Amino acid sequence: MEKKDGPHAAKSKVVKEEALWTGKWLKVEQTTYLDPKGQIRTWETVKRTTRTASCGTDGVAIMAILKRTLHHDCLLLVKQFRPPMGCYTIELPAGLVDSGETVQAAALRELQEETGYHAEITGVSPVLCLDPGISNCTELLVSAVINGDDPENRRPQQELEFIEVLLVPVNELLQKLTEMSNKGMVVDARVHIYAMALVQATAKPNLLPLLKA
Repeated sequence: MEKKDGPHAAKSKVVKEEALWTGKWLKVEQTTYLDPKGQIRTWETVKRTTRTASCGTDGVAIMAILKRTLHHDCLLLVKQFRPPMGCYTIELPAGLVDSGETVQAAALRELQEETGYHAEITGVSPVLCLDPGISNCTELLVSAVINGDDPENRRPQQELEFIEVLLVPVNELLQKLTEMSNKGMVVDARVHIYAMALVQATAKPNLLPLLKA
């Protein structure tokens, strides 16, 4: 028997998509769909105009760990001004996948352009949604390791001058992110969740909250 996600899952579907506005990078559509109760509703949806059919996703984000002898492992982050936010944000290196480009090639290219570092890819996530209440935008999260002792990574030369590269020790990640937030910067949710997960994973049992019986 085919398993359904819920009692109304079979009724929910997109009926029609109409373009309201199209720009160079984005477009806004009115999406007509059937809700879980089978009623017709509409939704305002933002989509990228750059997604390629061969890739099936909009972009990549790179979770790169810098490893150096006699140093703590560091997570590579970037600080940049984001006009929609009106402030500086703290994010993972990321970018769009070009036409005809593989996800792995895009990740290595974006990492080098934004930070100057060369890395080895260790894993690629499934397709992940970013803000499904507004957009169909998706990305793949690429895990990578940077050999900081390699000569090509000792003095990395980034290509994008408006991006500031941050090396944050993994064992101090949540603390450092909180400090940056207190200074008016906005931290990408994925980065903050990763920092919280690290704290939860390494917390001693006696420091965890007790559950009520």
